[in-house]
Amino acid sequence: MDVMKILNDLRQEREIIEEAIITLERLARGQGKRRGRPPAWMAALKEKEKQEAAAEEESSEAAAPAKKAKPVKGKTA
Repeated sequence: MDVMKILNDLRQEREIIEEAIITLERLARGQGKRRGRPPAWMAALKEKEKQEAAAEEESSEAAAPAKKAKPVKGKTA
């Protein structure tokens, strides 16, 4: 394996772990039931996850070969 690839993978894992720690710390601080709209940090976290998922989807689509559509039987163009 390439050393730079290993370092990038470890950095990504570290970011995930740090986010999990922050989330757990916030959960530990908040006592009782939450009511109303979710806090801003939670909305920002969900938005970040959506962006990462979209980026992964784009990279997987770029790496995958293009698929040809199957012709529909019984219909003429």
